[in-house]
Amino acid sequence: MTAHEEDDDNRVYAVVVNHEEQYSIWPTDQELPTGWRAEGTTGSKDSCLGHIETVWTDLRPLSLRLFMEEQARRPTDDEPPAEEQEEPEEPSLLDRLSSGDHPVEPGLRPERTALALRESLERGYVLVRFTDTRGGSEIGVTVDPEATDASAADFDAGAGTLHLVGDLILDFESARCHVDIDLATLQGRGRLERTAAAGQLLT
Repeated sequence: MTAHEEDDDNRVYAVVVNHEEQYSIWPTDQELPTGWRAEGTTGSKDSCLGHIETVWTDLRPLSLRLFMEEQARRPTDDEPPAEEQEEPEEPSLLDRLSSGDHPVEPGLRPERTALALRESLERGYVLVRFTDTRGGSEIGVTVDPEATDASAADFDAGAGTLHLVGDLILDFESARCHVDIDLATLQGRGRLERTAAAGQLLT
């Protein structure tokens, strides 16, 4: 494509995102490549790229961000041994979120509404934020439509409850998320459960 043809690009593009929360654009008249989903924004090439510059503020992949957050919570080898060294090691984020129910809310952008939550469900990918963790851990969940129950949810009226079930990777382990969300407040309770052996790396 010549520079002149690129300047005259009148196609409509969609902003797309993958499971690592990395952004790109894709022509709306073409089938999305495997591993990518529509983020919800469409328009000219320049407007889509401008939107990405606004929302994609941390270019690190999601798994790397979560790994670095976990590493930051652990003492470095250079630190002198403390008297409390004999105390049990702090549980991992997956262990903590697998113990009992925790307050949660859906991570919705740019609008935090029940309709936006329904759109995320239809795309098959929902961000869930565990608000009682340090900084509020936001985890991407791939929706299991057979286990998820929206029969008591009225998204148009913003009322009722949603029972969301889906899968994810956290601390390099497979896990399953169970969340109940009140559509009126967009808050609820949720927990994780480990679905792979501890320390098992996925290939």
